Amino acid sequence: MFQIKIFFLLSIIFLFFPENIHSQKYKVFHGFITEEIELGLAPYVKRVIAEAEAANADVIIFEINTFGGRVDAATQIKDAILDSKIETIAFVNKRAVSAGALITISCKNVAMAPGSVIGAATVVDQSGAKGSEKYQSYMRSEMRSTAERNGRNVLVAEAMVDERIEIPGLVDSSQLVSLTSEQAIKYGISDTIVNSVDEALKAFGYKDYEIVETKVSWAENVVRFLNNPIIASLLITLGLVGLFTEIKSPGWGIAGTVGIIALTLFFGSSIILQLASWLEVILFVAGLVLILVEIFVVPGFGIPGISGIALMVIALFLSLFDARGFVDWGVIQRALIQFAASILGAAILFSLIYRYLPKSKAFQTFVLPQQFLRSEGYFSNNDNTLLLNQSGIAFTDLRPAGTAKISGTRYDVVSTGDYIERGSQVKVVKIEGVKIFVEKIA
Repeated sequence: MFQIKIFFLLSIIFLFFPENIHSQKYKVFHGFITEEIELGLAPYVKRVIAEAEAANADVIIFEINTFGGRVDAATQIKDAILDSKIETIAFVNKRAVSAGALITISCKNVAMAPGSVIGAATVVDQSGAKGSEKYQSYMRSEMRSTAERNGRNVLVAEAMVDERIEIPGLVDSSQLVSLTSEQAIKYGISDTIVNSVDEALKAFGYKDYEIVETKVSWAENVVRFLNNPIIASLLITLGLVGLFTEIKSPGWGIAGTVGIIALTLFFGSSIILQLASWLEVILFVAGLVLILVEIFVVPGFGIPGISGIALMVIALFLSLFDARGFVDWGVIQRALIQFAASILGAAILFSLIYRYLPKSKAFQTFVLPQQFLRSEGYFSNNDNTLLLNQSGIAFTDLRPAGTAKISGTRYDVVSTGDYIERGSQVKVVKIEGVKIFVEKIA
């Protein structure tokens, strides 16, 4: 009797609530690694994983088709995938070359399309030449530890980096390992061959599912755009020119605003991409403060100014690459070229502004075109021309600015040469507006 009641109850549940009888659909997040692997790709992959975890997804499948790219970017992506709390699948659609191979084997499950390839993960520089043994050793260890973590063939993973490793029946000691989809299964790198994402999911037991497609967002595209070497160099150039133009000009204007915006975009994108931290920002601001102190507080050019320039240079240069992660000569070389181009561009733009801007029609709209000459009785300050060729005594040290006593009156003066000690005899040699230039009398 009891069994009949249970059967009757189950029949009612099946009749009125059939969706509760069937297995619940799996929630699948679908990510794409189908371009060059660069630092702008890492935030996207991290977002996909974070959103999948927040949505309690069952699995993330990454569709991979890449020739590789930056090793530092690949290691960031690899670490994010390994740290994921959700099952991951890599579906190699066509190729997973170089850094793409590292990302592929970081996934728990690997499927490859027919005719696809994986491998050739040796480190090369900007020109395509093989990197030093130091960097090959680093990449070998990354491939080995990742293969060990996910139960892949460790020796084959290392042989993708080092041609000296011989795999019997596959390659001798003069070739890097690159595997076809069939070979990848045979040598323990891939699990199955499928034709599509759907087939890959079904191959690993996800037969009834709903897919959440995750594309690169506009914000991530903006960050990737700002990280372009040309754009990053341009931002540094505009930032430096804007700030130093503002320092040379009274008040605050467009140049300073443009400079602040440019540097905010540069440092902001670098922090997002983990190229820089707040330490670099603090170093840059500290350097700028020291330069301002040198200009407005301690006349002349000494330790504060030199230290300020050094701090700003260090902060900008370190923000061009991740000094805490994988750094090879190619990364440093690229940063040096970017930085040199930025400084050269800033110098050229700065000189052009001060040479041609005051003469331009646009600039003239901001200034009073009518001249009010001293000969006509107009003047804006005291007439110091009578002091020309007069002698006096340096009342303070001149570094080169300071105070001198001339004909019993103190004047703010500027040395035309080197530092002049207090009490030295000086002579007025030039008058420019309110500026009185003196030189030491030997």
